[in-house]
Amino acid sequence: MRIRHSLLSAGAAAALILGLAPAATATATAAGQAATVMNPCGFYETGADARYNHCTSDGSNVIIEVEVFGPNYERCVGPGDTWLGSASRIQGAHYVGRTC
Repeated sequence: MRIRHSLLSAGAAAALILGLAPAATATATAAGQAATVMNPCGFYETGADARYNHCTSDGSNVIIEVEVFGPNYERCVGPGDTWLGSASRIQGAHYVGRTC
């Protein structure tokens, strides 16, 4: 009985692996960047809106300080995305280290 073996040369194997790996890596990277761009954690602006995205895995509510033209104020926000107001009025927001 005769057994046939199919062997790839080292160069052909490397070309096959390298040819597939960049496409998979590029797809994963693009998906990760798209998620980051759409919902960044913390304060961000989208057009005319100021938003705060509280990224958490424990479901906690936190207090943020909202920076405005005039006296800043504190606000309790839950997990996920919260609309803070017009980007023309809100300068920024940050977590103050307390839960609510």
